[in-house]
Amino acid sequence: MKNKQLEEDSILSLLLKFSLPAIVGMLVQSTYNIVDRIFIGRYLGAIALSGVGVAYPVMTITNAFGMFVSMGTAARISIALGKGDKAKAEKILGNAFILVLFFAFILTILGLIFINPILIAFGGNEVTLPYAKDYLHIILVGTIVQNLSIGLNRSIAAEGNPKLSMYTMLIGAVVNTILDPIFIFYFNMGVKGAAYATVISQIISTIWVLYHFTSSRSIVKLKPSNIRVNIKIVLSILSIGMSPFAMNIAASVVQLLYNVNLSQYGDYTYIAAYSIINSIILIFITPIFGINQGAQPIIGYNYGAKNYDRVKKAITLSSLGATLLMVLAFCIIQLFPQQIIHIFDKDNESLLQITTEGIRLVTLTLPIIGIQMTISNTFQAMGKAWVSMFLALLRQVIILIPLIIFLPKWYGVKGIWLSTPISDAAAALITAYYMINLYKDLRKKDITKNLKATELQVG
Repeated sequence: MKNKQLEEDSILSLLLKFSLPAIVGMLVQSTYNIVDRIFIGRYLGAIALSGVGVAYPVMTITNAFGMFVSMGTAARISIALGKGDKAKAEKILGNAFILVLFFAFILTILGLIFINPILIAFGGNEVTLPYAKDYLHIILVGTIVQNLSIGLNRSIAAEGNPKLSMYTMLIGAVVNTILDPIFIFYFNMGVKGAAYATVISQIISTIWVLYHFTSSRSIVKLKPSNIRVNIKIVLSILSIGMSPFAMNIAASVVQLLYNVNLSQYGDYTYIAAYSIINSIILIFITPIFGINQGAQPIIGYNYGAKNYDRVKKAITLSSLGATLLMVLAFCIIQLFPQQIIHIFDKDNESLLQITTEGIRLVTLTLPIIGIQMTISNTFQAMGKAWVSMFLALLRQVIILIPLIIFLPKWYGVKGIWLSTPISDAAAALITAYYMINLYKDLRKKDITKNLKATELQVG
């Protein structure tokens, strides 16, 4: 079977095979909102960009529910396949399908009913609210297709098909990039056009995912007989998915606090600046998500198969790769911030100055976050959901949120920007402690396994 490669091929070759398509796919996936922001920022202006920035935390919340199901499903399928239990893997996929539909329905109804108070709470005002509402209303209607694509796509990689997972994201992103200028300019639809382009591209991605899991090319099938609620399986999915879910919800809260504080200590230009900073950081940090996605089935399968030495190698190589990428990203952002910012805005000098200062401060600790993110993903892949959630929340809740609230009281906007690197540094130190203990535990398990094997041979 295809998934046997996870147990037999070299770890480096597996990481390259699984991570490179995942990195490309995740980069492509991230372009959905980034491409929207580029067209909106360059051709509709800073106010329209601020409006989309206000709507973005709400989109992060809807995405969080897709990731809630996606990450937990992929990890559970990897572990089940590692144990040779294909039937259970298919039941997991069927329950994931139900969960995605349930969450999407609830989010759509609640979002449409409370769209005005939600956007006001997230920093919208009389200037930015019309743009935010026009954009978000359409996005909310498309929540079901967005979450089906997100919620099931990672399972394609989990069964040993990383390239197909990449194609899912590639198809949607290419369609979105093509439709954006057509709808925004040719049909003169403004921010509504960007939203329509996003939803249509997600519909196409969803069709691709559903076709895969009902075709002969998939190992794990989406069968009608498995589309029924199994409480035990649902809870197992949600227990692992809780970490990325909490992280995404936390990211939304952070975006909310950024928007509210920036509007208090600045104006809509600062919100537009944060929208650009957020997009740039997402572009550079996305490869870590790709590495984690590629490493997850390798770690999960081999942990399920009790190949602990291979698990350690996968952790080491993925952490090293993430660190090297973040060092490179740090150098590029610090040396060429204005050139990058000009992609989002053509000639607003005030916006350029504010964004340049902000991004240089926010990314000060970029080189050290790679390990923090990969170790959190490792615990998730091994089924240790609570540790993974704790490490994920360190950066975006436990440490960061208090800093965002209190630092601006003393340092203004500069305090808002500095809250991120301070939080990253503290979280990295705590993660290092967990990393050391993880290696010790895996080494102990490996020794115990070898001793038992020797005893069996002697006996």
